[in-house]
Amino acid sequence: MPHSQSSAPRGSVRLARGASPWLLPTVATAAVSLARSRRSGRWAAVAVPTTALAAGMLWFFRDPEREIAQGRVISPADGVVQSIMPWKDGRTRVAIFMSPLNVHVNRAPLAGTVTSVEHIPGGFVPAFNKESENNERVVWHFDTELGDIEMVQIAGAVARRIVPYVPQGTKVEQGERIGLIRFGSRVDVYLPEGVEAAVEVGQATTAGVTRLDRD
Repeated sequence: MPHSQSSAPRGSVRLARGASPWLLPTVATAAVSLARSRRSGRWAAVAVPTTALAAGMLWFFRDPEREIAQGRVISPADGVVQSIMPWKDGRTRVAIFMSPLNVHVNRAPLAGTVTSVEHIPGGFVPAFNKESENNERVVWHFDTELGDIEMVQIAGAVARRIVPYVPQGTKVEQGERIGLIRFGSRVDVYLPEGVEAAVEVGQATTAGVTRLDRD
């Protein structure tokens, strides 16, 4: 049976941790412009785009509850499988592209202990570009029942901030929230040698729900 990663009601939605620096100024500006629009037509013209932007921010930073699926490796990100590539060391890299319309909160692909969280500075080319492998990124390593599992959060042209939620040494459950990438980006998971990918290029994934490995 699937297990729930949270005691919150299924289908409920909260706001992502790390959204405040973007969300609070936008919502405050919209609130002020709406209040002043009652007295000024000029402010009414300002209220329309600021309110739309605030609504967009609330949508971008949604963080829905999920019923976590069973499987050895589950997707850490909402998005679309961009590539499935065999690696020289026998692992298989599954790259998931996240558009600005996807949920930006990432989840642990397996249960285990976070052994490393490394921030690597870099560029900000679009995440669907091959050169995005040199972008700003955070490299995660998990000690799991399958051994060491590597996951990489990659910033894109718009996503210029990655916010890890848990530090090195933390024990995490499969499907637990571990970080946020603001706006569109990419997440790579390296399946260990001998583990075959169950997804295909172009397939949509849901964090905590879509199984990445095949029995």
